[in-house]
Amino acid sequence: MWSPRWRKVAEDASSADGKAFNSLFGEILDWMLAPLLFLWPISIIVTHNVANSIANQPYDQALAVNVRAIARLVKLENGQAKVNFPAPARLILRADEDDTVYYQVIGFKGELLAGDKDIPQISVPESVVPDLVMYRDESIAGEEVRVAYQFLRPIDSMPNRLVLLQVAETRNKRSTLASRVVTGVLLPQFAIIPIAVILVWLGLSRGIAPLNQLQRLIRRRRPSDLSPISVSGVPEEVRPLIVAFNEMMARLEENLQAQQRFIADAAHQMRTPLTGLRMQTDLALMETDPQQIHRSLLHISQSAERASHLINQLLSLARAEASYEKIYAVERVDLEVLLRNMLSDFVPRARQKNIDFGLETTDEPLVIDGNPVLLGELLKNLIDNAIKYTPDGGCVTVRTIATERAIVEVEDTGIGVPEGDRERVFERFYRVLGSAESGSGLGLPIVREIAELHRAKVSLIPNPSGKGTIAQVVFPRSRPLSDEDSAGRPALPRVASEHFPPG
Repeated sequence: MWSPRWRKVAEDASSADGKAFNSLFGEILDWMLAPLLFLWPISIIVTHNVANSIANQPYDQALAVNVRAIARLVKLENGQAKVNFPAPARLILRADEDDTVYYQVIGFKGELLAGDKDIPQISVPESVVPDLVMYRDESIAGEEVRVAYQFLRPIDSMPNRLVLLQVAETRNKRSTLASRVVTGVLLPQFAIIPIAVILVWLGLSRGIAPLNQLQRLIRRRRPSDLSPISVSGVPEEVRPLIVAFNEMMARLEENLQAQQRFIADAAHQMRTPLTGLRMQTDLALMETDPQQIHRSLLHISQSAERASHLINQLLSLARAEASYEKIYAVERVDLEVLLRNMLSDFVPRARQKNIDFGLETTDEPLVIDGNPVLLGELLKNLIDNAIKYTPDGGCVTVRTIATERAIVEVEDTGIGVPEGDRERVFERFYRVLGSAESGSGLGLPIVREIAELHRAKVSLIPNPSGKGTIAQVVFPRSRPLSDEDSAGRPALPRVASEHFPPG
Protein backbone atom coordinates (compact mmCIF):
# COMPACT_ATOMS: atom_id res chain seq x y z
CA MET A 1 0.00 0.00 0.00
CA TRP A 2 1.13 3.57 -0.63
CA SER A 3 2.27 5.76 2.22
CA PRO A 4 0.22 8.94 2.90
CA ARG A 5 3.01 11.03 1.39
CA TRP A 6 3.03 9.16 -1.92
CA ARG A 7 -0.75 9.01 -2.00
CA LYS A 8 -0.84 12.79 -1.73
CA VAL A 9 1.76 13.08 -4.50
CA ALA A 10 -0.38 10.85 -6.74
CA GLU A 11 -3.49 12.89 -6.01
CA ASP A 12 -1.71 16.20 -6.60
CA ALA A 13 -0.04 14.99 -9.81
CA SER A 14 -3.19 15.70 -11.80
CA SER A 15 -3.36 19.34 -10.69
CA ALA A 16 -0.12 20.64 -12.22
CA ASP A 17 0.46 24.41 -12.37
CA GLY A 18 -2.32 24.98 -9.85
CA LYS A 19 -5.09 23.78 -12.18
CA ALA A 20 -7.75 21.49 -10.72
CA PHE A 21 -8.07 18.17 -12.49
CA ASN A 22 -11.14 17.57 -14.64
CA SER A 23 -13.88 15.22 -13.48
CA LEU A 24 -15.21 12.87 -16.13
CA PHE A 25 -18.46 12.61 -14.16
CA GLY A 26 -18.77 16.40 -14.02
CA GLU A 27 -17.93 16.80 -17.71
CA ILE A 28 -20.63 14.33 -18.80
CA LEU A 29 -23.15 15.86 -16.41
CA ASP A 30 -22.38 19.36 -17.69
CA TRP A 31 -22.71 18.34 -21.34
CA MET A 32 -26.02 16.62 -20.62
CA LEU A 33 -27.61 19.33 -18.44
CA ALA A 34 -26.23 22.44 -20.17
CA PRO A 35 -28.10 21.75 -23.47
CA LEU A 36 -31.23 20.91 -21.46
CA LEU A 37 -31.09 24.23 -19.58
CA PHE A 38 -30.36 26.02 -22.85
CA LEU A 39 -33.28 24.42 -24.66
CA TRP A 40 -35.75 25.06 -21.84
CA PRO A 41 -36.22 28.84 -22.55
CA ILE A 42 -36.47 28.03 -26.25
CA SER A 43 -39.19 25.48 -25.51
CA ILE A 44 -41.07 28.12 -23.47
CA ILE A 45 -41.02 30.53 -26.44
CA VAL A 46 -42.09 27.83 -28.89
CA THR A 47 -44.82 26.65 -26.51
CA HIS A 48 -46.12 30.22 -26.14
CA ASN A 49 -46.31 30.66 -29.93
CA VAL A 50 -48.06 27.33 -30.37
CA ALA A 51 -50.47 28.22 -27.54
CA ASN A 52 -51.35 31.52 -29.24
CA SER A 53 -51.99 29.69 -32.50
CA ILE A 54 -54.21 27.17 -30.71
CA ALA A 55 -56.11 29.94 -28.90
CA ASN A 56 -56.72 31.88 -32.13
CA GLN A 57 -58.41 29.05 -33.99
CA PRO A 58 -61.76 28.75 -32.09
CA TYR A 59 -62.16 32.50 -31.55
CA ASP A 60 -61.30 33.23 -35.20
CA GLN A 61 -64.06 30.88 -36.24
CA ALA A 62 -66.49 32.75 -33.95
CA LEU A 63 -65.47 36.05 -35.54
CA ALA A 64 -65.96 34.54 -39.00
CA VAL A 65 -69.50 33.48 -38.01
CA ASN A 66 -70.28 37.06 -36.97
CA VAL A 67 -68.88 38.44 -40.24
CA ARG A 68 -71.03 36.06 -42.29
CA ALA A 69 -74.09 36.90 -40.17
CA ILE A 70 -73.63 40.62 -40.88
CA ALA A 71 -73.09 39.83 -44.58
CA ARG A 72 -76.59 38.35 -44.75
CA LEU A 73 -77.99 41.69 -43.54
CA VAL A 74 -76.45 43.68 -46.43
CA LYS A 75 -78.92 44.48 -49.25
CA LEU A 76 -78.70 46.38 -52.53
CA GLU A 77 -81.38 49.10 -52.90
CA ASN A 78 -81.40 51.50 -55.84
CA GLY A 79 -77.77 50.69 -56.58
CA GLN A 80 -76.72 51.48 -53.05
CA ALA A 81 -75.68 49.05 -50.29
CA LYS A 82 -77.89 49.12 -47.21
CA VAL A 83 -77.61 47.33 -43.86
CA ASN A 84 -80.65 46.41 -41.79
CA PHE A 85 -79.04 45.66 -38.42
CA PRO A 86 -81.78 45.44 -35.76
CA ALA A 87 -80.98 46.43 -32.17
CA PRO A 88 -81.39 42.93 -30.69
CA ALA A 89 -78.76 41.60 -33.10
CA ARG A 90 -76.36 44.39 -32.12
CA LEU A 91 -76.85 43.61 -28.46
CA ILE A 92 -76.16 39.92 -29.04
CA LEU A 93 -73.01 40.79 -31.01
CA ARG A 94 -71.66 42.98 -28.20
CA ALA A 95 -72.75 40.71 -25.36
CA ASP A 96 -69.26 39.56 -24.28
CA GLU A 97 -68.16 39.77 -20.66
CA ASP A 98 -64.42 39.37 -21.33
CA ASP A 99 -63.75 41.22 -24.59
CA THR A 100 -64.93 44.31 -26.40
CA VAL A 101 -66.41 43.58 -29.84
CA TYR A 102 -66.41 46.09 -32.67
CA TYR A 103 -68.09 45.78 -36.07
CA GLN A 104 -68.04 47.88 -39.20
CA VAL A 105 -69.71 47.96 -42.63
CA ILE A 106 -68.05 50.13 -45.33
CA GLY A 107 -69.96 50.94 -48.51
CA PHE A 108 -68.89 51.09 -52.15
CA LYS A 109 -67.39 54.58 -51.80
CA GLY A 110 -65.74 54.00 -48.44
CA GLU A 111 -68.59 55.46 -46.44
CA LEU A 112 -69.53 53.97 -43.05
CA LEU A 113 -72.84 52.20 -43.44
CA ALA A 114 -73.02 50.78 -39.92
CA GLY A 115 -70.94 50.02 -36.85
CA ASP A 116 -67.85 51.56 -35.30
CA LYS A 117 -65.48 53.89 -37.09
CA ASP A 118 -62.62 52.93 -34.71
CA ILE A 119 -61.64 49.84 -36.73
CA PRO A 120 -58.86 50.81 -39.15
CA GLN A 121 -59.99 50.42 -42.73
CA ILE A 122 -58.07 48.40 -45.27
CA SER A 123 -57.74 49.22 -48.93
CA VAL A 124 -59.10 46.84 -51.54
CA PRO A 125 -56.23 44.68 -52.87
CA GLU A 126 -55.69 44.07 -56.57
CA SER A 127 -56.86 40.46 -56.42
CA VAL A 128 -59.86 39.88 -54.17
CA VAL A 129 -61.68 36.67 -53.43
CA PRO A 130 -65.21 37.81 -52.52
CA ASP A 131 -67.00 36.24 -49.56
CA LEU A 132 -63.66 34.88 -48.17
CA VAL A 133 -63.13 35.75 -44.49
CA MET A 134 -59.56 36.86 -43.67
CA TYR A 135 -57.81 37.82 -40.42
CA ARG A 136 -55.29 40.36 -39.23
CA ASP A 137 -54.03 41.92 -36.03
CA GLU A 138 -54.69 45.61 -35.31
CA SER A 139 -54.73 48.05 -32.42
CA ILE A 140 -57.74 50.12 -31.26
CA ALA A 141 -57.28 52.79 -28.61
CA GLY A 142 -53.89 51.28 -27.71
CA GLU A 143 -55.33 47.80 -27.19
CA GLU A 144 -54.51 44.84 -29.40
CA VAL A 145 -57.46 43.38 -31.29
CA ARG A 146 -58.05 40.50 -33.69
CA VAL A 147 -59.91 41.53 -36.87
CA ALA A 148 -61.92 39.26 -39.18
CA TYR A 149 -62.86 40.97 -42.46
CA GLN A 150 -64.52 40.13 -45.75
CA PHE A 151 -65.05 41.89 -49.08
CA LEU A 152 -68.71 41.33 -50.03
CA ARG A 153 -70.14 41.62 -53.53
CA PRO A 154 -73.92 42.13 -53.15
CA ILE A 155 -76.23 40.38 -55.58
CA ASP A 156 -76.82 42.28 -58.85
CA SER A 157 -73.95 44.70 -58.10
CA MET A 158 -71.07 45.38 -60.44
CA PRO A 159 -67.89 43.26 -60.04
CA ASN A 160 -65.74 46.17 -58.87
CA ARG A 161 -68.24 47.36 -56.27
CA LEU A 162 -67.42 45.68 -52.96
CA VAL A 163 -68.62 46.14 -49.41
CA LEU A 164 -66.07 45.75 -46.57
CA LEU A 165 -67.30 43.93 -43.48
CA GLN A 166 -65.11 43.88 -40.34
CA VAL A 167 -65.55 42.46 -36.85
CA ALA A 168 -62.82 43.12 -34.24
CA GLU A 169 -62.40 41.66 -30.80
CA THR A 170 -59.90 42.31 -28.04
CA ARG A 171 -57.56 39.44 -27.09
CA ASN A 172 -58.47 38.85 -23.43
CA LYS A 173 -60.04 35.41 -23.89
CA ARG A 174 -57.29 34.39 -26.29
CA SER A 175 -54.54 35.44 -23.85
CA THR A 176 -56.27 33.59 -21.02
CA LEU A 177 -56.54 30.40 -23.08
CA ALA A 178 -52.90 30.66 -24.28
CA SER A 179 -51.72 31.18 -20.69
CA ARG A 180 -53.62 28.08 -19.59
CA VAL A 181 -52.02 26.04 -22.37
CA VAL A 182 -48.53 27.30 -21.49
CA THR A 183 -49.12 26.72 -17.79
CA GLY A 184 -50.42 23.22 -18.44
CA VAL A 185 -47.30 22.39 -20.46
CA LEU A 186 -44.66 24.09 -18.29
CA LEU A 187 -45.85 23.14 -14.83
CA PRO A 188 -45.07 19.44 -15.38
CA GLN A 189 -41.63 20.46 -16.67
CA PHE A 190 -40.79 22.05 -13.32
CA ALA A 191 -41.24 18.61 -11.81
CA ILE A 192 -39.79 16.64 -14.73
CA ILE A 193 -36.48 18.56 -14.97
CA PRO A 194 -35.37 17.95 -11.34
CA ILE A 195 -36.42 14.33 -11.69
CA ALA A 196 -34.45 14.11 -14.97
CA VAL A 197 -31.38 15.62 -13.25
CA ILE A 198 -31.63 13.08 -10.43
CA LEU A 199 -32.08 10.19 -12.90
CA VAL A 200 -29.10 11.40 -14.96
CA TRP A 201 -27.02 11.66 -11.80
CA LEU A 202 -27.98 8.15 -10.73
CA GLY A 203 -27.41 6.80 -14.24
CA LEU A 204 -23.95 8.35 -14.47
CA SER A 205 -23.07 7.12 -10.99
CA ARG A 206 -24.10 3.64 -12.03
CA GLY A 207 -22.25 3.98 -15.35
CA ILE A 208 -18.91 4.95 -13.82
CA ALA A 209 -19.14 2.35 -11.06
CA PRO A 210 -16.76 0.04 -13.00
CA LEU A 211 -14.21 2.88 -13.09
CA ASN A 212 -14.42 3.28 -9.32
CA GLN A 213 -14.02 -0.47 -8.91
CA LEU A 214 -11.00 -0.40 -11.21
CA GLN A 215 -9.55 2.47 -9.18
CA ARG A 216 -9.93 0.50 -5.95
CA LEU A 217 -8.33 -2.54 -7.60
CA ILE A 218 -5.28 -0.52 -8.67
CA ARG A 219 -4.98 1.18 -5.27
CA ARG A 220 -4.94 -2.20 -3.50
CA ARG A 221 -1.99 -3.39 -5.58
CA ARG A 222 1.42 -3.63 -4.03
CA PRO A 223 4.12 -1.41 -5.57
CA SER A 224 6.00 -4.49 -6.79
CA ASP A 225 2.95 -5.98 -8.54
CA LEU A 226 3.37 -5.19 -12.25
CA SER A 227 1.13 -7.98 -13.53
CA PRO A 228 -1.43 -7.00 -16.23
CA ILE A 229 -4.88 -5.85 -15.18
CA SER A 230 -7.69 -8.12 -16.36
CA VAL A 231 -9.94 -6.52 -18.99
CA SER A 232 -12.88 -8.81 -18.25
CA GLY A 233 -15.84 -6.77 -17.04
CA VAL A 234 -14.14 -3.51 -18.05
CA PRO A 235 -16.31 -1.11 -20.14
CA GLU A 236 -15.50 -1.14 -23.83
CA GLU A 237 -14.53 2.57 -23.78
CA VAL A 238 -11.96 1.99 -21.02
CA ARG A 239 -10.56 -1.25 -22.42
CA PRO A 240 -8.03 0.41 -24.81
CA LEU A 241 -6.76 2.47 -21.86
CA ILE A 242 -6.27 -0.66 -19.75
CA VAL A 243 -4.54 -2.45 -22.65
CA ALA A 244 -2.17 0.51 -23.11
CA PHE A 245 -1.57 0.63 -19.34
CA ASN A 246 -0.75 -3.10 -19.31
CA GLU A 247 1.69 -2.61 -22.19
CA MET A 248 3.37 0.24 -20.30
CA MET A 249 3.60 -1.93 -17.17
CA ALA A 250 5.15 -4.73 -19.24
CA ARG A 251 7.78 -2.32 -20.58
CA LEU A 252 8.40 -1.05 -17.06
CA GLU A 253 8.84 -4.62 -15.80
CA GLU A 254 11.32 -5.32 -18.60
CA ASN A 255 13.28 -2.19 -17.68
CA LEU A 256 13.30 -3.12 -14.00
CA GLN A 257 14.44 -6.66 -14.76
CA ALA A 258 17.17 -5.29 -17.02
CA GLN A 259 18.31 -2.93 -14.27
CA GLN A 260 18.32 -5.76 -11.74
CA ARG A 261 20.37 -7.93 -14.08
CA PHE A 262 22.70 -5.04 -14.75
CA ILE A 263 23.20 -4.37 -11.02
CA ALA A 264 23.79 -8.06 -10.30
CA ASP A 265 26.22 -8.44 -13.21
CA ALA A 266 28.01 -5.20 -12.35
CA ALA A 267 28.37 -6.25 -8.71
CA HIS A 268 29.75 -9.61 -9.82
CA GLN A 269 32.19 -8.03 -12.27
CA MET A 270 33.36 -5.46 -9.74
CA ARG A 271 33.93 -8.11 -7.11
CA THR A 272 36.65 -9.82 -9.17
CA PRO A 273 39.08 -6.88 -9.67
CA LEU A 274 38.47 -5.60 -6.13
CA THR A 275 39.20 -9.05 -4.66
CA GLY A 276 42.39 -9.28 -6.74
CA LEU A 277 43.36 -5.76 -5.72
CA ARG A 278 42.94 -6.59 -2.04
CA MET A 279 44.88 -9.87 -2.44
CA GLN A 280 47.78 -8.10 -4.14
CA THR A 281 47.78 -5.46 -1.39
CA ASP A 282 47.91 -8.13 1.34
CA LEU A 283 50.78 -9.87 -0.44
CA ALA A 284 52.70 -6.62 -0.79
CA LEU A 285 52.28 -5.94 2.93
CA MET A 286 53.78 -9.32 3.78
CA GLU A 287 56.78 -8.96 1.46
CA THR A 288 60.14 -7.71 2.66
CA ASP A 289 62.05 -8.11 -0.60
CA PRO A 290 62.00 -4.76 -2.46
CA GLN A 291 61.89 -6.53 -5.82
CA GLN A 292 58.82 -8.57 -4.79
CA ILE A 293 57.20 -5.46 -3.37
CA HIS A 294 57.75 -3.68 -6.71
CA ARG A 295 56.22 -6.62 -8.57
CA SER A 296 53.20 -6.61 -6.21
CA LEU A 297 52.76 -2.86 -6.68
CA LEU A 298 52.85 -3.38 -10.45
CA HIS A 299 50.07 -5.97 -10.13
CA ILE A 300 48.11 -3.59 -7.91
CA SER A 301 48.45 -0.85 -10.53
CA GLN A 302 47.22 -3.17 -13.27
CA SER A 303 44.26 -4.31 -11.14
CA ALA A 304 43.36 -0.70 -10.33
CA GLU A 305 43.57 0.17 -14.01
CA ARG A 306 41.22 -2.70 -14.94
CA ALA A 307 38.81 -1.68 -12.18
CA SER A 308 38.90 1.94 -13.34
CA HIS A 309 38.28 0.84 -16.92
CA LEU A 310 35.34 -1.32 -15.84
CA ILE A 311 33.81 1.50 -13.80
CA ASN A 312 34.17 3.92 -16.71
CA GLN A 313 32.47 1.45 -19.03
CA LEU A 314 29.64 0.88 -16.55
CA LEU A 315 29.14 4.63 -16.31
CA SER A 316 29.18 4.95 -20.10
CA LEU A 317 26.60 2.17 -20.44
CA ALA A 318 24.37 3.75 -17.78
CA ARG A 319 24.67 7.12 -19.52
CA ALA A 320 23.78 5.61 -22.90
CA GLU A 321 20.74 3.83 -21.44
CA ALA A 322 19.57 7.00 -19.70
CA SER A 323 19.92 8.90 -22.99
CA TYR A 324 17.59 6.43 -24.71
CA GLU A 325 14.56 8.10 -23.14
CA LYS A 326 16.10 11.51 -22.36
CA ILE A 327 17.83 12.51 -25.56
CA TYR A 328 21.03 14.45 -25.05
CA ALA A 329 21.56 17.74 -26.82
CA VAL A 330 21.72 16.92 -30.52
CA GLU A 331 23.96 18.86 -32.87
CA ARG A 332 25.59 18.48 -36.25
CA VAL A 333 28.70 16.31 -35.95
CA ASP A 334 31.31 15.68 -38.63
CA LEU A 335 32.44 12.10 -38.00
CA GLU A 336 35.75 12.58 -39.80
CA VAL A 337 36.68 15.61 -37.68
CA LEU A 338 35.63 13.73 -34.54
CA LEU A 339 37.77 10.72 -35.50
CA ARG A 340 40.81 12.83 -36.38
CA ASN A 341 40.64 14.70 -33.06
CA MET A 342 40.54 11.53 -30.98
CA LEU A 343 42.80 9.27 -33.04
CA SER A 344 46.04 10.50 -31.47
CA ASP A 345 44.89 9.14 -28.09
CA PHE A 346 45.30 5.58 -29.37
CA VAL A 347 48.66 5.99 -31.14
CA PRO A 348 50.80 5.21 -28.05
CA ARG A 349 48.89 1.98 -27.38
CA ALA A 350 49.14 0.94 -31.04
CA ARG A 351 52.90 1.58 -31.09
CA GLN A 352 53.33 -0.27 -27.81
CA LYS A 353 51.96 -3.38 -29.53
CA ASN A 354 53.80 -2.62 -32.80
CA ILE A 355 50.45 -2.23 -34.64
CA ASP A 356 50.13 -0.42 -37.97
CA PHE A 357 47.38 2.08 -37.10
CA GLY A 358 45.73 4.20 -39.82
CA LEU A 359 42.77 6.36 -40.80
CA GLU A 360 41.15 6.35 -44.26
CA THR A 361 38.72 9.22 -44.87
CA THR A 362 36.58 10.58 -47.70
CA ASP A 363 37.13 13.91 -49.40
CA GLU A 364 33.87 15.44 -48.12
CA PRO A 365 32.29 16.18 -44.72
CA LEU A 366 30.48 13.23 -43.18
CA VAL A 367 27.85 15.04 -41.13
CA ILE A 368 25.21 13.40 -38.94
CA ASP A 369 22.84 14.64 -36.23
CA GLY A 370 23.95 13.34 -32.85
CA ASN A 371 25.62 13.94 -29.53
CA PRO A 372 29.40 14.28 -29.84
CA VAL A 373 30.08 12.94 -26.33
CA LEU A 374 28.14 9.72 -26.91
CA LEU A 375 29.51 9.33 -30.43
CA GLY A 376 33.01 9.71 -29.01
CA GLU A 377 32.26 6.89 -26.53
CA LEU A 378 31.05 4.69 -29.39
CA LEU A 379 34.18 5.24 -31.51
CA LYS A 380 36.53 4.87 -28.53
CA ASN A 381 35.08 1.50 -27.63
CA LEU A 382 35.35 0.23 -31.21
CA ILE A 383 38.96 1.35 -31.60
CA ASP A 384 39.87 0.17 -28.09
CA ASN A 385 38.49 -3.31 -28.83
CA ALA A 386 40.32 -3.47 -32.17
CA ILE A 387 43.70 -2.57 -30.63
CA LYS A 388 43.16 -4.82 -27.59
CA TYR A 389 42.34 -7.98 -29.57
CA THR A 390 44.86 -7.43 -32.39
CA PRO A 391 48.14 -9.26 -31.70
CA ASP A 392 51.55 -7.60 -31.86
CA GLY A 393 52.56 -6.64 -35.38
CA GLY A 394 48.96 -6.52 -36.61
CA CYS A 395 47.06 -3.81 -38.41
CA VAL A 396 44.07 -1.62 -37.36
CA THR A 397 42.40 0.70 -39.87
CA VAL A 398 39.61 3.18 -39.14
CA ARG A 399 37.65 3.97 -42.30
CA THR A 400 34.82 6.32 -43.24
CA ILE A 401 32.57 5.78 -46.27
CA ALA A 402 30.19 8.37 -47.71
CA THR A 403 27.06 7.05 -49.44
CA GLU A 404 23.44 8.00 -48.82
CA ARG A 405 24.43 6.90 -45.32
CA ALA A 406 27.43 7.77 -43.17
CA ILE A 407 29.47 4.61 -42.53
CA VAL A 408 32.30 4.12 -40.07
CA GLU A 409 34.35 0.90 -40.15
CA VAL A 410 37.06 -0.29 -37.76
CA GLU A 411 39.05 -3.12 -39.37
CA ASP A 412 41.53 -5.26 -37.45
CA THR A 413 43.63 -8.36 -38.02
CA GLY A 414 42.93 -9.84 -34.62
CA ILE A 415 41.52 -13.16 -33.49
CA GLY A 416 38.13 -12.51 -35.13
CA VAL A 417 34.67 -13.33 -33.84
CA PRO A 418 33.05 -16.70 -34.70
CA GLU A 419 29.79 -16.46 -36.62
CA GLY A 420 27.79 -17.90 -33.74
CA ASP A 421 29.09 -15.20 -31.37
CA ARG A 422 28.58 -12.13 -33.57
CA GLU A 423 25.28 -11.29 -31.92
CA ARG A 424 26.10 -12.53 -28.45
CA VAL A 425 29.11 -10.24 -28.11
CA PHE A 426 26.63 -7.34 -27.91
CA GLU A 427 25.24 -8.81 -24.68
CA ARG A 428 26.58 -7.40 -21.44
CA PHE A 429 29.59 -9.12 -19.88
CA TYR A 430 29.79 -11.72 -22.67
CA ARG A 431 33.30 -12.46 -23.91
CA VAL A 432 34.51 -14.76 -26.67
CA LEU A 433 36.39 -17.79 -25.36
CA GLY A 434 40.01 -18.25 -26.33
CA SER A 435 41.07 -14.63 -25.90
CA ALA A 436 44.12 -13.99 -23.76
CA GLU A 437 43.15 -10.35 -23.25
CA SER A 438 41.29 -9.29 -20.11
CA GLY A 439 38.07 -7.32 -20.53
CA SER A 440 34.69 -6.63 -19.03
CA GLY A 441 32.47 -7.49 -21.99
CA LEU A 442 30.84 -4.03 -21.97
CA GLY A 443 32.48 -2.32 -24.95
CA LEU A 444 30.20 -3.61 -27.70
CA PRO A 445 26.99 -3.35 -25.60
CA ILE A 446 27.84 0.34 -25.11
CA VAL A 447 28.37 0.67 -28.87
CA ARG A 448 24.95 -0.85 -29.64
CA GLU A 449 23.14 1.29 -27.04
CA ILE A 450 24.61 4.51 -28.47
CA ALA A 451 24.03 3.36 -32.06
CA GLU A 452 20.34 2.66 -31.39
CA LEU A 453 20.04 6.06 -29.75
CA HIS A 454 21.27 7.63 -33.02
CA ARG A 455 19.06 5.38 -35.22
CA ALA A 456 22.22 3.66 -36.47
CA LYS A 457 22.91 -0.02 -37.16
CA VAL A 458 26.04 -1.76 -35.88
CA SER A 459 27.28 -5.12 -37.11
CA LEU A 460 30.41 -7.32 -37.20
CA ILE A 461 31.65 -8.45 -40.61
CA PRO A 462 34.44 -10.97 -41.29
CA ASN A 463 37.59 -9.39 -42.68
CA PRO A 464 37.88 -10.22 -46.44
CA SER A 465 41.53 -11.10 -45.80
CA GLY A 466 40.29 -14.00 -43.68
CA LYS A 467 41.91 -12.68 -40.54
CA GLY A 468 40.21 -10.36 -38.08
CA THR A 469 36.89 -8.49 -38.04
CA ILE A 470 35.34 -5.32 -39.42
CA ALA A 471 33.05 -3.47 -36.98
CA GLN A 472 30.66 -1.40 -39.13
CA VAL A 473 28.28 1.36 -37.94
CA VAL A 474 25.81 2.83 -40.45
CA PHE A 475 24.33 6.23 -39.49
CA PRO A 476 21.50 8.16 -41.14
CA ARG A 477 23.24 11.04 -42.85
CA SER A 478 22.45 14.73 -42.41
CA ARG A 479 22.76 17.32 -45.14
CA PRO A 480 26.34 18.57 -45.76
CA LEU A 481 27.48 21.68 -43.92
CA SER A 482 27.06 24.78 -46.05
CA ASP A 483 29.43 27.73 -46.15
CA GLU A 484 26.99 29.64 -43.94
CA ASP A 485 26.91 26.82 -41.38
CA SER A 486 30.69 26.65 -41.17
CA ALA A 487 31.28 30.41 -41.08
CA GLY A 488 33.58 31.46 -38.27
CA ARG A 489 34.88 27.92 -37.66
CA PRO A 490 38.61 27.20 -38.03
CA ALA A 491 39.49 25.38 -41.20
CA LEU A 492 40.70 21.82 -40.65
CA PRO A 493 43.07 20.12 -43.10
CA ARG A 494 41.47 17.21 -44.92
CA VAL A 495 43.50 14.20 -46.02
CA ALA A 496 42.60 11.03 -47.83
CA SER A 497 44.38 8.88 -45.27
CA GLU A 498 46.62 9.00 -42.24
CA HIS A 499 48.91 6.25 -40.99
CA PHE A 500 50.78 5.88 -37.74
CA PRO A 501 53.31 3.15 -38.49
CA PRO A 502 54.82 1.26 -35.56
CA GLY A 503 58.16 2.34 -34.17
